[in-house]
Amino acid sequence: MDDSSPPGTPSYPTSLGTSDAETISLLGHDLATELMGNVGFGELAMWLVTQQRPTPGQVRLFEAVLVALADHGFTPTAIAARLTYLSAPDSLQGALAAGLLGGGSRFLGVTEDCGRYLARVLEEHRADLPEDPDDEAGWDVPALAAVRQARKSRSIVPGLGHPVHKERDPRTARLMDIAAEEDLKGPHLRLFEAIGRVHPAVLGRRLPLNGAGVCGAALADLGLPGELLRGFALLARTAGLLGQLAEETRRPVASDIYLSVDRNAFSVPPETA
Repeated sequence: MDDSSPPGTPSYPTSLGTSDAETISLLGHDLATELMGNVGFGELAMWLVTQQRPTPGQVRLFEAVLVALADHGFTPTAIAARLTYLSAPDSLQGALAAGLLGGGSRFLGVTEDCGRYLARVLEEHRADLPEDPDDEAGWDVPALAAVRQARKSRSIVPGLGHPVHKERDPRTARLMDIAAEEDLKGPHLRLFEAIGRVHPAVLGRRLPLNGAGVCGAALADLGLPGELLRGFALLARTAGLLGQLAEETRRPVASDIYLSVDRNAFSVPPETA
């Protein structure tokens, strides 16, 4: 508590934003004179979460993740946002929220699921991790054990497979390259890469490593908390949804989507138990 505060005055410490009549402080810096015009939004987002200013290389990889997750066309989240805007054009925030609320285990949530899954495998197989980070055969050992365990338990490996990109997700190799260029290809990305190599021998077919999964691995290698990874996917998708809503005002399709469903609905007898 500030020594100048009267005894018994409640105090709420924060390292983020505070303000008084003349200034706004953020992360210990003057917002107007030190940060505005000097710090990019992606850099600030990382800084706010980690409380440490990221390096240019970290910012490059982080922003590449945001770009990779921003928009994928007419996904359920985009459709939900557009239909909500059709119903309530006076509530832009409601339309954005509707889209964001659809971020879950099938869309967007894979980023967090994959990052946390990889962290768990790394912890469980700590003794098996290679000393040389470039030892691909060494990374294949924990990856193979993880895929075998998933097969045995009939569970999925987050980040493996994609409903559209059946052969390869174009984002995956690019993010791997950026991480390598910035010397940020850490254990999560290396393990994920190894899973891509070894899973066909266990599953009997080859599936692509999807972009949402590699984003989760990259964010984890940046040291971002696993329990917050979905938040970064939502941060990226907010920009995409805003673009979807802007396009809806210029080239509306939500009414057609609604009418297509409504006019093609038909009655069937109620289901019985």
